[in-house]
Amino acid sequence: MLNRLFGRGGREQAARALYGAIVAQARRPEFYLQGAVPDTVDGRFDLLALHVFLVLHRLRGDGARSAALAQALFDLMFADMDHNLREMGVGDLSVGRKVKTMAKALYGRIAAYEPGLGDQAVLADALARNLYRGAAVDRGALARLARYVTAAAAALAGQSTDALLAGQVRFDSFEGP
Repeated sequence: MLNRLFGRGGREQAARALYGAIVAQARRPEFYLQGAVPDTVDGRFDLLALHVFLVLHRLRGDGARSAALAQALFDLMFADMDHNLREMGVGDLSVGRKVKTMAKALYGRIAAYEPGLGDQAVLADALARNLYRGAAVDRGALARLARYVTAAAAALAGQSTDALLAGQVRFDSFEGP
């Protein structure tokens, strides 16, 4: 399985490049500073999930042409989650259960964020529930983050399928106050 995920194939290389760009974007300090996302394990997972959602949403728009890349990206994310849990000291017997819980969380976020791409109020509500996990959040930070997600989805829609299939993705910066 690891050879399939991390082999030299173009799809796997593209998935690694996309995932690297997603991780780098999700770790940008402005999300935690100006965006008020908690800088915790959960907050970092939630930002990662948000950016994976954005890329998967874009890839899904291409249908079968990019379906294999979307699956490779998903698989790579959860192979990384498995690896990170083990590095954090989670016991072998519970890693699988925790990864399954994380996958369910990603599916839940996808279902929550998808309808929000067409409605800022729905998106802000989904972000408050999922990214901030229901904690009190500055309304300005929440509104900026909702605008960022909408703009990021639009920017991704404008990126060529060929570039994405080659592992090239661009994210805009998150605008602070």
